[in-house]
Amino acid sequence: MKPIKSIIAAAAILSVVSCTSNKPLPLIPAENFRQSVDGKNVDLYTLKAGDIIMQVTNFGGRVVALQTPDRNGSYEDIVLGFNNLDNYVNNSGERFLGAVVGPYANRISNGTYSINDQTYTFPQNNNDNTLHGGLKGLDMVVWDVKQVNDSAIVLTYLHPDGQDGMPGNLQIEMTYTLTGDNEFKVDYQAITDKATHVNISHHSFFNLKGEGRGTILDNVMTIAASQTTPVDDELIPTGEVTPVDGTPFDFRTPHLIGERINQEDVQLANGGGYDHNWVLDRKSDDDMEFAVSVYEPTTGRYMEVFTDQPALQFYSGNFFDGTTVGKYGRTLNYRESLALETQKYPDTPNHPQFPSTLLIPGQTYTHHCIYKFSTK
Repeated sequence: MKPIKSIIAAAAILSVVSCTSNKPLPLIPAENFRQSVDGKNVDLYTLKAGDIIMQVTNFGGRVVALQTPDRNGSYEDIVLGFNNLDNYVNNSGERFLGAVVGPYANRISNGTYSINDQTYTFPQNNNDNTLHGGLKGLDMVVWDVKQVNDSAIVLTYLHPDGQDGMPGNLQIEMTYTLTGDNEFKVDYQAITDKATHVNISHHSFFNLKGEGRGTILDNVMTIAASQTTPVDDELIPTGEVTPVDGTPFDFRTPHLIGERINQEDVQLANGGGYDHNWVLDRKSDDDMEFAVSVYEPTTGRYMEVFTDQPALQFYSGNFFDGTTVGKYGRTLNYRESLALETQKYPDTPNHPQFPSTLLIPGQTYTHHCIYKFSTK
């Protein structure tokens, strides 16, 4: 196999990237989103700072578009999404594009957990399990817009006691901020009036070439993690925490995403590729630390992710099948996007050996994440 540097150099020379110009792409019209859902008004908001232009809707707190320049200054929209509200409301096949997910992101086995000997049950919307909060979660509801300016938006939502079976009135505030350093910052805080498990995350699907512009398998990834939490064939953690040494999950040094994705490996087979939780090598419990980076050699786009959370879910777009069309008329294809979700461990309520996700009255849940964009 050729060294990574040679592969990157060849890709940069031979690949032709179709970009527009040094001007940003036309904005998605806000009118495409100005409807009501469940009696609440939905809108589309445009934020700008540095070289980034982002469009956000308060339906599910979704990032609809995120424009960044490549190494030549040409802009592309690097997240998957739709150009109108109807497609988000009615498209269950690609439900989580750009959304906030929770109150418990990722999976809960058998759609159930117990707190203080009381058992709660939730909709089983992913095989026999609950995924990303159930049937409505945080992504299929309209958030209230508390504040908005040119570079930031603050959204709030009261997740009522019993929605999708989840206990507690959970009051959530979420802030999206763009900075002059080309950062997209995501900040969550939440309080509850009843003990409940909380694990909120952001679920943009990125393609650093641009939405619908081709594979992510030639992207170079680094993950600051020495361990993962293995899963069964329904992507539920087994409860183990195992080292990445000698496995296709070792991204402590840079590797092409596609370099080992098709190796014979039980975990890759269970996920259909990468769809796993990495335990981050953290120096502290709550400081912002580097988690992952992705480099796209043909455009030069480089994304880094920083967080105060203990773990990261990396998903390599294994379940896209080309039947869904994105906002620019291009199909959303197999392994042409990736998700990087900073988080607590999946299914923690059913694995007491994992770091706790329990939030009780009087405590405040917080979660901070930064996606930083540059070029090489």
